[in-house]
Amino acid sequence: MNTGSDEPGEVAVASGEMKVDGAQEERALGSRAPAFIKARRVLHLSWQVGVFIVGLAVVVTGVIMLPLPGPGWVVIFGGMAIWATEFVWAQLVLRWTKRKVTEAAQRALDPKVRRRNIILTSIGLVIVAVLVGVYLWKFGFEMPWKIKDQ
Repeated sequence: MNTGSDEPGEVAVASGEMKVDGAQEERALGSRAPAFIKARRVLHLSWQVGVFIVGLAVVVTGVIMLPLPGPGWVVIFGGMAIWATEFVWAQLVLRWTKRKVTEAAQRALDPKVRRRNIILTSIGLVIVAVLVGVYLWKFGFEMPWKIKDQ
């Protein structure tokens, strides 16, 4: 792991080459800013502040979208991806999230889990069909807001 340099103007970069499922290499951890920005300390710090502010705005927008209509989680992860272009902690969070999502997808493809999900879905559909049948038997095809006291 490269934790820094004695040379002025260089930025610390952690090299995190890891293999996922033995096939795909992940990118090295650290800043993805252009070289001319990394070469100047003040410019690089300004770049990091700008990336942080833009990422924060996107994450806050995603948090606002959670209770409102909109793709809240997608926007939050988009903001994390913006942060991950510059900050190692965000890159590690995204790697952890990708790993957990992949594990969940693999578990969902397990035949036992799929069988359980199909059974639970079937039971739910039967319950909904019974409730709709009882409603139609009692009220017919009337809309709920047009039903008079019966």
